[in-house]
Amino acid sequence: MRTRSLRGRLANRVRDERERGRDRGSSILEFTGFLPILIIIGLACIQLGLIGYGINQAGTGARAAARAASLDGDGVAAGTASVSDWLDPDVDAPLGAGDTTTATVTVHVPAIIPIFDEWDVQRSATMPNDEDN
Repeated sequence: MRTRSLRGRLANRVRDERERGRDRGSSILEFTGFLPILIIIGLACIQLGLIGYGINQAGTGARAAARAASLDGDGVAAGTASVSDWLDPDVDAPLGAGDTTTATVTVHVPAIIPIFDEWDVQRSATMPNDEDN
């Protein structure tokens, strides 16, 4: 009687091992199916970071351009110099009429996902004119 139960247990163990072998590789298939979604989410996060960086750079450039123009300096040169070159800044910093000068900077944030176009981010800053004007 004891040998039968031992055989039964061995048969069950062999059957369990065969069934486990059928599941081999299923986790890699699940990961392969989920990988494109992970890549898209990662690229979207990087793109949002680039847009945030572009907003920051446009604001910095606008403040520098407005400050330089309010002191009778070259606002366009100051705004362009304070923004990363790869963002291709477009600076408009005319000397304002009256007590203030307003500068506007537009930067072009490139798209890292090829199906989208680049984004233009625009920021403005206003500074008081120098009292000597």
